[in-house]
Amino acid sequence: MSLLHSRRRGLLLGALAGLGALLAAAVAWLGRTPSPEPATSCRARQVDPKRLEAHVRTLSETFHPRDHLHPENLERTASFLTEALERAGGRIHSEPYSTDGASYRNVIASFGPDSEERLIIGAHYDAAHGAPGADDNASGVAALLELAEVLGQRPPSMRVDLVGFTLEEPPHFRMPTQGSQVHAHALRAEGVKVRAMISVESIGYFSDAPDSQEYPLAALKLRYPSTGNFIGVVGRMEEGELVRTVHQALRAASPLPVESLTAPRGLEGVDFSDHASFWNEGYPAVMVTDTALFRNPNYHTPGDTWDTLDYARMAQVVEGLQCVLDALTTPPLTSAAQP
Repeated sequence: MSLLHSRRRGLLLGALAGLGALLAAAVAWLGRTPSPEPATSCRARQVDPKRLEAHVRTLSETFHPRDHLHPENLERTASFLTEALERAGGRIHSEPYSTDGASYRNVIASFGPDSEERLIIGAHYDAAHGAPGADDNASGVAALLELAEVLGQRPPSMRVDLVGFTLEEPPHFRMPTQGSQVHAHALRAEGVKVRAMISVESIGYFSDAPDSQEYPLAALKLRYPSTGNFIGVVGRMEEGELVRTVHQALRAASPLPVESLTAPRGLEGVDFSDHASFWNEGYPAVMVTDTALFRNPNYHTPGDTWDTLDYARMAQVVEGLQCVLDALTTPPLTSAAQP
């Protein structure tokens, strides 16, 4: 077989594989089972939208720019997180590493007893180059800070780690130097059992305008809302039970609409955050998101500022994440078995 023919055959097979993944995703989404019933009880503490706004404004203004070209600002952000998480009662660990001649670190706050398994809830604290990063992802970090207050006052029955990841954005995205990849790889090397990882990725932008929600496939508009007023839960096909559990817990907290999907990783957006690093290491993980680029016109632009977010609905998401904590710190999910 000639080299040219081999390359053409490879491109054709790749295209067919990609098409197959997209069709599988469409079938999975369009044929999705009805939303689960809400949980009967959830001890969610009310979250103050003004506190969330203050967190986001501090991260997106005081520490701007938070990109790979400004490691000094990323270190300032890491110190801010360390102090806040420690005040809340977390046992703090830093995970330092170096790349491109600069030093960076993940910040880990542990709550509850040292158990055989742990639950990880993470959000990246860096931002895309040129963007203040209010939604992406100061919103997710603000959620971690509020969850820390809850865990500090009401310790969980198993170990829960809240992790602020560095270097999620390009050029480190999907690279070994991505902060979440550094952390997930270290956990796997140490043989740590992870019940589940929840990536909190862009949770503050909502819209009630018609046709404010887009999707990676036009056919998905037949099944999903055209208005961007919901929070989403995203996982792979094999994370079906975990996705349902997180979906149910989010719905138990408030009237905020929740949508979920399980889809092949190859569908655009499915692996667009730190949960994918845990997939790479064989751990179960899902993303909680406002869908970012499929809704927010300010994504990765200078317009991603603190005053564009809806803190009342963002507070409902954080209250829902408290219910997720309750749901996932009970006996293990069968789908969360370690490889």
